[in-house]
Amino acid sequence: MTQTPDWTADPLHWGHGPRVFEMFLEPTCPFSVRAFGKLDETLETAGADRITIKLRLHSQPWHMYSGVVTRCVIAASTLPGGKESARAVLAAVAAHREEFEFARHAGGPNMDATPNDIIRRLESYSGLSLATAFAIPTLDREIKWHCKYARQNGIHVSPTFMIDGLVQPNMGSGDAVAEWVKRLVG
Repeated sequence: MTQTPDWTADPLHWGHGPRVFEMFLEPTCPFSVRAFGKLDETLETAGADRITIKLRLHSQPWHMYSGVVTRCVIAASTLPGGKESARAVLAAVAAHREEFEFARHAGGPNMDATPNDIIRRLESYSGLSLATAFAIPTLDREIKWHCKYARQNGIHVSPTFMIDGLVQPNMGSGDAVAEWVKRLVG
């Protein structure tokens, strides 16, 4: 008999339109942070009834605390507030990115930080209690889903964008929202 988990990760989806815009983001990546910052404007400009934005977390090993931060985002999605709690964690990372990253990917003050330090920082900045959800033993099931989905779609770096299931290799975080919207809805 298979046991049903006592938690659910809320999908990181906003909008309800037929056009699907998927953003593969690594939470501590500066380019992913820039793309994440355009989520609301993109949704508002294109119209929530015309597009659905789906965030896919894409942990990358050269961002040394990527795994811990990604797990915190997924953990937050299991809390009351679901995707909005996850979004609060992403916003906290974006606002304080240097506190969750190594200098030049290999040094700096975070060399002495532990995973518990990272969790406490995220709790402080987001206002959410993450430690218990972070420790859910089967939470890796959801994290692995994000990883597997990215690999199945040929995603290797972040940020990467897909529209209706097709990777957009010439779309980037530095593009203006107006350019994104033109590609999404014409």
